[in-house]
Amino acid sequence: MRQWLKNALPRNLYGRAALIVILPILSVQLVVSVVFIERHFRDVTRQMTRGVAQEVAFIQDEVQSADDPAARLAELAPVLSALTIEARLEDGAAPLTRRLFYDLSGRFVVQTLTEMVPGVKAVDLVENKRQVHVYLERPDGVLRIVVPRQRVSASNPHQLLVLMIGTGILMTLIAFLFLRNQLRPIKRLARAAEAFGRGQSVPFKPTGAIEVRAAGNAFLNMRARIDRHIEQRTLMLLGVSHDIRTPLTRLKLGLSMLDQTEDTEALQQDVTDMERMLDSFLEFARAERVEDPTITDPATLVTDLAHRMQVDVGRVDQGPPVPLRALGVARALQNLVSNAQSYGTNCRISLERSPKTLRFSVEDDGPGIPADKRDVAMQPFSRLDESRNLSNAPGVGLGLAIATDIARAHGGTLRLGESTDMGGLRADVILPI
Repeated sequence: MRQWLKNALPRNLYGRAALIVILPILSVQLVVSVVFIERHFRDVTRQMTRGVAQEVAFIQDEVQSADDPAARLAELAPVLSALTIEARLEDGAAPLTRRLFYDLSGRFVVQTLTEMVPGVKAVDLVENKRQVHVYLERPDGVLRIVVPRQRVSASNPHQLLVLMIGTGILMTLIAFLFLRNQLRPIKRLARAAEAFGRGQSVPFKPTGAIEVRAAGNAFLNMRARIDRHIEQRTLMLLGVSHDIRTPLTRLKLGLSMLDQTEDTEALQQDVTDMERMLDSFLEFARAERVEDPTITDPATLVTDLAHRMQVDVGRVDQGPPVPLRALGVARALQNLVSNAQSYGTNCRISLERSPKTLRFSVEDDGPGIPADKRDVAMQPFSRLDESRNLSNAPGVGLGLAIATDIARAHGGTLRLGESTDMGGLRADVILPI
């Protein structure tokens, strides 16, 4: 039952807030309908019907005791006209009792007439909705008595229903307008947070209730602190890399002027490795700097990258150009292809489109990454090979981290899996359109 209620209830805040407002209104209307309409109009209908039942019983007694029933009805005509009652003798059998299913007060009319007037064969409330046709049993036929419906039940119960329904609709509309104004700042806050998660800093001003303003101000402070942190980290990496590159250049120049021996060659290799590490640091720092999206053809981006890096091209879905940060996506795919070429002999890049996402896939035939270590592999400076000797495999453990940061800056994600046909690692960069 709990799971069913969870699935049945609306998931968004607007729907839940509207439900909180509508449920009390419907509950009040339901209670008033049951308590007031059902009980009050039931009692009123029975009381009014009892008076008519006495008149019907009087007419029945007069007709049954008279030697000439038709003449007696003619004598009673002025009295019946004053009471707005019609009475006539008819041949044949009485019809069945009939009542519309939604005629709630009609049920009490039929019940009261049957209980108080002996000899009632049928009560017809369908032949004319504004009249009550009462059929009384006689030896040679039936006595039909026609009474206006307004004499046995309240004539305006629908007015209360119309008033309740109209008031409920009006209050619901007012509540919807109020809720929309109250939830609008929350939606703007959600859009600003979503845009910030994609690397965009959209203008946002806290509005609405005090609690919503507090949440908006907390978001602005958090965004400012994150921006300062990213800027400081980027400047630190750029500064350190730039400052270290100068002495490395002097060291490289000095080694090149020495006689080439095994020791000098080893030192030159160390300098080369350090330069490669600095390049990785700079690339990792540049990944934080996200350019503005431009209209880009993803298929062209994939095919150009495959041709430039000389890898196979798999499935490439064609489609209209979409807004992308082309340099960032190309940098992420280039890192993935470089990793695939380092650990495997064959590499393949593909593109799959859906109405809402782009999936860039890079597959290889290398050893892959175990499922329990894939999250660790995407962390910065993480290397899964047993030895951290740079001669074993190029890189310093930033390739997947850079691709992850670029995907997150686009509002997407990087997923690592296993290639079904190549047997190695499959890296999917999933970006929203």
